This record gives sequence, C-alpha cells and structure tokens, in this order.
Amino acid sequence: MNSLKERIIADGEVLSGNTLKVDSFLNHRIDTGFVLEIGREFKKIFSDCDINKILTIEASGIAVSFATSQSFDFCPVVFAKKGAASNMGPDVYHASLYSYTRRADYEVYVSKKYLNKNDKVLIIDDFLANGDALNALIKICEQAGCELVGCGVVIEKAMQKGGEMLREKGIRVEALARVESMDAEKGIEFC
Repeated sequence: MNSLKERIIADGEVLSGNTLKVDSFLNHRIDTGFVLEIGREFKKIFSDCDINKILTIEASGIAVSFATSQSFDFCPVVFAKKGAASNMGPDVYHASLYSYTRRADYEVYVSKKYLNKNDKVLIIDDFLANGDALNALIKICEQAGCELVGCGVVIEKAMQKGGEMLREKGIRVEALARVESMDAEKGIEFC
C-alpha cells in the first residue's frame, strides 16, 4: 500500500530497539480517514474469504479492525482483553503473550460467548514483529474451534521473524507495508 509507505516515511519515527513509532496516525492519534482506507485495503486483499468475525487485541488493533469491519458489511469485531476483567466471567479462552513494545508478559482473554466453532475469523492487528500477539490470537481461535482464514497486519517488521514463522506454519499473513530495515540515521527501507 503505497500511501501507507509514504505515511510511514513522512510521519514515522525510528526509535532505539527496532521500534517504529507511528502514533501520529495509527495507534495514539488516529487519522480516521486514513484508517478507513486501510480497512478498505484489507477488504481487497481478503475479498476471497467468507468471514463473519474479526479478531484483534486491545488496544491498537481495535481502530483498524473497526475500519476493516465496515468494508466487510460491519461484521462483528471481537477484541482480546489484556488481563482478566471482573465483569468477564470464568467462561473464557485465554493465551499468554509477550508484548515487544511494552516489554511485559500478558494474559489475553476472549469470552466464549463471542467466538465459536461456527465462526470464520480474520485476525487484524497494527504491527507484526516477533509474532507473539498473532500467536496468542491464533491459540484463542484454536481453543474456540473456529476457522482462521488469515491474518492482516498494517505494518510487518520483516527483519524480525514473526511473519516468516507464521507463514511457515501455513498461516496466511498479509501485510500492507513490510519494513525490511530501519535506522534513525539511514531511514526506513521496505521489502
């Protein structure tokens, strides 16, 4: 997606530790028109898929999933919560993950009421680096017995091995922008 690559170059900031900061338009301050464009692009990519749920993880995946949902006739969005909420109840699917950005371990939860064996699920998230978040969501899909049709990510850090590892498992992973390398001095190179 050329407009996304242009936006990353114009507004993205490379921080130490292989961190790409795009919070001016994607995951802190949201450029809603641009995120709707991202949702339409996911619809083009996954137009061959019959889905009835979009699964993501809080918090940054929610806006992109909502935008994608609009392009899929407003199919429901389910998001995994980081940590057990007191109002969630005990009947949940859960998985563990390590957050690269927050440098912390999390348990994520989805109520069994919102995901089941009849669902055809598209996972959407903002970033793919080491693959921990997507792996946790895939485990939740496995627990629910639903059909995973694929994973869509806005930005994949291809220099980290998450995408490669998932694709080797036979999981369809589509990224709108794949970053090959990034450096505060040299800039960002795309695949």
